[in-house]
Amino acid sequence: MNRIVAYKEHDFERLVDIWHRAVQATHFFLTEEDIAFYHEIVRENALQAVEIWVETWVETDEHGSPVGFIGLDGNKIEMLFVDPDYHGQGVGTRLIRHAEKLKGSQLKVDVNEQNEGARAFYTACGFRQVGRSELDGSGRPFPLLHLERHVALK
Repeated sequence: MNRIVAYKEHDFERLVDIWHRAVQATHFFLTEEDIAFYHEIVRENALQAVEIWVETWVETDEHGSPVGFIGLDGNKIEMLFVDPDYHGQGVGTRLIRHAEKLKGSQLKVDVNEQNEGARAFYTACGFRQVGRSELDGSGRPFPLLHLERHVALK
């Protein structure tokens, strides 16, 4: 059984691990040095800077084990990462639906242009490109596509 719950500090290490393994599995354009740079940002302040919701799979204990998470800043998705062992099982879609319930259907997200899997996922969820930046939020040369969605998921 799965459920989506608000972030709790005791899940911090598990979420950082999910982020790290998901990035290694999907961000093929990053070097190990790049991943280490962003890993430090995630560990130091990225999770504290946004509203985090966690999908857990409950098996034996009442808390469950986190399998993915979404970070929101208003109606903007700042991060969405799913444990690679759960890719393709609807975790990301359920997290977006949860964000939609909280923030409405007018969601925004920036996605790395080189991350073809994420681009395809967001397109399938109804997001459309409205802009592009040459640099990412850290000023590094990883172009971002700015996406928006105005229609609720079915």
